[in-house]
Amino acid sequence: MEKLTSSTLSLATLKRIVNFQVKDMADYEWTQVNSVALTEREQRRLQDITADLFHYPIHLMNEATLLARAIYPLLLLAEQPPIRALAEVPLQAQYAQFEIAGIADGVLAKSLSGIIETPYLVVVETKRGVETPNPLFQLDGYLLAAARLNWESNNIACQEIFGCYTIADIWTFVRAEVAEIEAEKPTLQVEYSREYAQQTEAETIFKIIKRIISKSQAVSS
Repeated sequence: MEKLTSSTLSLATLKRIVNFQVKDMADYEWTQVNSVALTEREQRRLQDITADLFHYPIHLMNEATLLARAIYPLLLLAEQPPIRALAEVPLQAQYAQFEIAGIADGVLAKSLSGIIETPYLVVVETKRGVETPNPLFQLDGYLLAAARLNWESNNIACQEIFGCYTIADIWTFVRAEVAEIEAEKPTLQVEYSREYAQQTEAETIFKIIKRIISKSQAVSS
């Protein structure tokens, strides 16, 4: 059994352990959120979060500050009990030929009494620097782990799971499908959204998050 860590995954490793299929970045149907309604409370909080960011040099903030001031507030706003926003979440799952583990920066998940039952959205905050691992492959690792955990809960053959990675206040969303979960080499297909800047597109980012949660809840119910 090969043991892998999400934070060190490479393209070569992914292609070796799964049938890896990547679609071009595009405006996919799941990113179309004109019909998603916001409550008055959500609109007020989004305005406050956005206004607060304009008074800070985002690209000079360290990752912990960015997580606290920019990323986590949007996740927290999306909470719909029992869906909770959680930080520093261990994700570990075992497939036929490999085990994948890591600690996600953030997760929106069904959580009862502090125990995660179903991850819906996995968040990776990208560390900046020339030697930083590619966030796409790191996120793919977390999505593989989350998909397996969800499969063990609902036994749906093809698991749909969402994630996003952030660089400063820029968000990129990912939709993944994980199939043939019990095979020696599962299939992982991913598609990426365009980039969204939180300072100017916080409402769109939040609407995408809200739609993902609604969609995921409908599947798991």
